[in-house]
Amino acid sequence: MGKKKYRNQEAGRVSKAPAVALTVIWIVWVALMYYLLLPAINIHSVGLWLFVILICALPAGIFFILHRLIVGGTKQADTIGKGAGISFAVAGVGLLMFVLLGFFGSKMFHAAAYASVLEPKEYNFTEDLDQATAISKIALMDTDSAILLGNREIGSLSEVVSQYNVSEDYSQIDLFGSPVKVSALDYAGFFKYMGNKANGVPGYVKVDPVGQSAEYVAMDQGMNYVPSAYFFKDLKRHLRAQYPTKIFYNIHFEIDEDGNPYYVASVADYTIGVFGGETVQGAIVCNPVDGSSTYYPVAEIPSWVDDVFDGDLLVEQYDWYGELSNGFLNSIFGKKGCKKCTETIDTDSSDDDEDDDAGYTPDYGYVAKDGDIWIYTGVTSVNDDASNIGFILVNERTSEAHYYTVAGADESSAMSAAEGEVQEKRYRASFPSLINVDEQPTYVMVLKDASGIVKLYAMVNVESYNKVTTAAALDECFAKYRKLIGSNGSEEPDETDLAADENTDADTEETETREFTVTGIKYVDIDGNTYVYLTGDDDALYKMKFSEDENLIYVKKDDHLQTECVQGSGKAYRMKSFEVKND
Repeated sequence: MGKKKYRNQEAGRVSKAPAVALTVIWIVWVALMYYLLLPAINIHSVGLWLFVILICALPAGIFFILHRLIVGGTKQADTIGKGAGISFAVAGVGLLMFVLLGFFGSKMFHAAAYASVLEPKEYNFTEDLDQATAISKIALMDTDSAILLGNREIGSLSEVVSQYNVSEDYSQIDLFGSPVKVSALDYAGFFKYMGNKANGVPGYVKVDPVGQSAEYVAMDQGMNYVPSAYFFKDLKRHLRAQYPTKIFYNIHFEIDEDGNPYYVASVADYTIGVFGGETVQGAIVCNPVDGSSTYYPVAEIPSWVDDVFDGDLLVEQYDWYGELSNGFLNSIFGKKGCKKCTETIDTDSSDDDEDDDAGYTPDYGYVAKDGDIWIYTGVTSVNDDASNIGFILVNERTSEAHYYTVAGADESSAMSAAEGEVQEKRYRASFPSLINVDEQPTYVMVLKDASGIVKLYAMVNVESYNKVTTAAALDECFAKYRKLIGSNGSEEPDETDLAADENTDADTEETETREFTVTGIKYVDIDGNTYVYLTGDDDALYKMKFSEDENLIYVKKDDHLQTECVQGSGKAYRMKSFEVKND
């Protein structure tokens, strides 16, 4: 009797050993996968649902089956079988719920709610976009060109380039009213991280997309918590430890007005059902030097933070509005009033691509406005007719959206028109930005060669995209374009006054101060020099060589000017200096 009891105890210990081993393996597996995948512990997180179904429940059922095969026909087999059934049932029920929750939260059942996530307000284009500051506020450089300039700048710093790379994740920000692209350095691999982790990442690159220049900014203290770090100094892992329930979205690099570096992680929210109506509820701002971070709701995010609502998300939200405002069935069948953001061909795609349509990706331009970065893109009908019916400008910090009713060519057509002007050079156009020139909506873009170097600037009239100008300098392109469109409705100085004004240099140099309101502007090329002619409300004509003061490019109709000038014949004056005196 005693020997039989002993044998049963031994069998129990043997049968329990596989169970303990498999349980430990399962726990290690789940812990390791959580460490690697970092799902938010949030019912709205798709990652959490997939983690529970595929990482937790399904492997548990497999381990139960393995255990049953190991212990064979013992009394524990039935219990183990039940455990396997429960695990597979949890996985199956979880997957079914995941599919059903996604289905019942879809646009089919909540069209009105999706259409109201982003509701743009209609604005007057010429009033909302100020011509005077347009050129200095637009970011003409795309990310590919920024990467090229940033790498070139770092390439001259041997002590940096051997250990670090420039991250290709450039962020578009507003710095003191001007657009700037910024990107932090990355560790150049695991072993470079191990060798430099004590010092951290030493700096970042700042690129001027208007002046086409780059600058490396070295920091007094290195950044320790960055995306290219490993283990618990990996930025996302560090933030997950601090905010286990937040759903991170669009983690990117920015700097404040003092040049201090920060990483900003937008926090996603789902306003329709469990997984629908994605938007942003706030942002986490992390200091990468010491790892400290603060969460801000959208209404309280600091003004220097620019990229909270990612451009791709804003475009998707506008498409919900444009396609679903008249109901889901209309978006499928009638499509009355349906519109969407335009798409453009990927400008990096080769001319030799077998499928010319394979590179279609949404894109947009950037404008610095009111201290924030706004994305711009055209709006077209869902019929893809290569023309725009309007434009949207959306604030990336607040998601405030402005809509302009302006019909004309879409961005792809404008890009093709600009490329056609210099087709023999085979330059490729960047995605354009939208500016106001003499109250006419105008595309402005850069043309790049095969190596990505900016060669020319181009301007294309939105309403008449056969009106195109190109030049090696932006101010020259602007002057040529204003001259091109000046024959269409702007006031023309009469020929007698022009001839008389050409003789002002022979007249007395006695200057006088005059004030007037600009009623008309004309750019005229004379012997290779560009002259600006202004007509005033005093019925006088004022002239100045453009090269004498390039701020003339910002003068627009209805500006009030005070000028020091020399009188020529009649009511013609040669300006020596001027100042805008708008109230």
